Amino acid sequence: MKTHVGARNLITDVAGLRVGNAQDMRLRSGVTVLVADAPFTAGVHVMGGAPGTRETDLLSPDRVVEQVDALVLSGGSAFGLDAASGVADGLRDMGRGFAVGDMRVPIVPGAILFDLLNGGDKDWTDNPYKALGRAALQAASDAFEIGSTGAGAGATTATLKGGLGSASALLPDGSTVGALVAVNALGSATVGEGPEFWAAPFELGQEFGGLGMAPANADPMLAPTKLTQHANTTIGIIATDVTLTQAQCTRLATVAHDGFARALVPSHTLMDGDLIFAAATGTRPAPDLVAQVVLGHAAACVMARAIARAVFSARSLPGDALPSWQDRFGGAACAGG
Repeated sequence: MKTHVGARNLITDVAGLRVGNAQDMRLRSGVTVLVADAPFTAGVHVMGGAPGTRETDLLSPDRVVEQVDALVLSGGSAFGLDAASGVADGLRDMGRGFAVGDMRVPIVPGAILFDLLNGGDKDWTDNPYKALGRAALQAASDAFEIGSTGAGAGATTATLKGGLGSASALLPDGSTVGALVAVNALGSATVGEGPEFWAAPFELGQEFGGLGMAPANADPMLAPTKLTQHANTTIGIIATDVTLTQAQCTRLATVAHDGFARALVPSHTLMDGDLIFAAATGTRPAPDLVAQVVLGHAAACVMARAIARAVFSARSLPGDALPSWQDRFGGAACAGG
């Protein structure tokens, strides 16, 4: 049986999940929130050397709290960690959170990327990310934009604008897996000087142009980087509707990192804070061992596709330091294809 793209080709093809984006294009930065109809099991795995996180320790399998209320991806480097506070405030107003006596404490892990040197106006007096976080929560829907939006609003790669990407797959057993990712990588999503994506072998349909593989003489050892900019990190979420334990979610996040390595060259460097959260809504039965292997492989493939879609969907703005894929290749690539 063949793997199919979900109805929206978004992480929200996992039933019950919603995503909200908020951005300030004057800042060239923003926030993305994943929330569900009910608390969900989550895990995390970090493979980059320079992460920035909030409340990720509680996602370890030996911790008391096994479910979270939302996950936050934000620009702004350490300033962006405050976005999760805005999300927590909004969830508290909704009556959401971990019950402690007569109090509710929203559990909102988050991760940030560095976009402070992308040309935006960062001369703020009050940290803007708390308000952006709350606005992103309020905007949460099962339909959302990708590209230059949310946490990907100010993202870049080595040679092109980055962005926010998402993709999904319906597996032969009826389960769904989806990815959401803010691509701000030290490396490149495209091969050499051409328009082809490293993720090309995993593309379904023409979701990022249908250009196929790059010429065989491309040398991944010579892939460009933005090493001197110190402005990196790709952060994402992999989600499924099957029932997983916190330990299994952690494993799913771990194998999903293969999607980073398939779509970004190089990846997981000392100057990246590469991180993936995993989320399981538990509306379908727990998988057996074989199904877990299939799910993990699918997670890596879907993540690779989401990364390419982020770069493919980004749009240029006046004053951008780098061109978008569409500006550099869109007309010629589409005409050639």
